[in-house]
Amino acid sequence: MSFVTTATHAPAARQPAPAINRPNLTAVGTIVWLASELMFFAGLFAMYFTLRATQPELWTEQSANLNVPMAFANTTVLVLSSVTCQFGVFAAERLQPRRSGGIFQITKWGMIEWFILTFFMGAIFVSVQAFEYAELVAHGVTIPTDAYGSAFYITTGFHALHVTAGLVAFLIIIGRAYLAKRFGHFEATSAIVVSYYWHFVDVIWIALFIIVYFLR
Repeated sequence: MSFVTTATHAPAARQPAPAINRPNLTAVGTIVWLASELMFFAGLFAMYFTLRATQPELWTEQSANLNVPMAFANTTVLVLSSVTCQFGVFAAERLQPRRSGGIFQITKWGMIEWFILTFFMGAIFVSVQAFEYAELVAHGVTIPTDAYGSAFYITTGFHALHVTAGLVAFLIIIGRAYLAKRFGHFEATSAIVVSYYWHFVDVIWIALFIIVYFLR
């Protein structure tokens, strides 16, 4: 009598399911909102170009009152503030809220120090723009004066409001970092989202600066 033995194979080890990388909802929501803000500024640009096309002589006359060197220096401050903001994001990504060395050891700064510097640079930008407004008013360039005044103050004024909102956001992020017992993913994500907004207002201003101060 022969016996036939059948080999039994153990079931293969079950492979773990691949991890699903879901996008951060806060970041996605911020990007969608910034897209709507971009459309808003596109409407302002369209208004500016339409008024400029209808009254080119007025634009030539009134744009002579602009202080281009001061505006260029102010633009440089805002562009550099985007750089300091990004250094703050790098610190937030490595979960470093505060500096690990002396105040003058910039390489050891944390998110808070970089964001405080960014806040002051943004505040300088808004202050210089307010000073420019005062100069233009002294030269008779106001909102009700003519189409140029209306277009200039509406476009640059709405941008200044957005910069001011960004300054408030920086204060909130800095305050949260000070109050948080443990700086974690939530605080880092908040810092990154604010940086999206700040880079956005920076890019919008570069476009405004070129349109208003150079395309006369």
